[in-house]
Amino acid sequence: MKQVEFLAADLTVLPEIAKQILALLGEQRIVLFEGEIGAGKTTLIKSLCQLLGMEESVTSPTFSIVNEYKAGASIIYHIDLYRLKELEEALEIGIEEYLDSGHYCFIEWPDLIEPLLEPPSPRISIDIMADSSRKILFLYDSASDNLQI
Repeated sequence: MKQVEFLAADLTVLPEIAKQILALLGEQRIVLFEGEIGAGKTTLIKSLCQLLGMEESVTSPTFSIVNEYKAGASIIYHIDLYRLKELEEALEIGIEEYLDSGHYCFIEWPDLIEPLLEPPSPRISIDIMADSSRKILFLYDSASDNLQI
């Protein structure tokens, strides 16, 4: 696994960070997001979705668990597992079908489904710093390293 660290003075720079993340993802479609509530996970996912061609409004699927977005001929699944307590609950909502779909799956609070994931899954960790800036750590499989920095 490789890692890239991004520093965001504010959330307005997330579209540029999202562009770099998409370049690094290559063909990988499952991305795990970690960070405390309010860290910017959904905001970063919104930027990723817009870059992929989605024109709908992105909202947090905390209560619906899964939001499905259309991006041209593609589908993006935005999955928030915060409210689930057991792996069985994730299986009941069809998590395996989402993971096996071949479509983008942006998953917040992924710890519960770790046993179902084929490593290495790209992972984004967002930390809020003392000055309210964000440190975004992107861990990804080096085989997908398409970005020339």
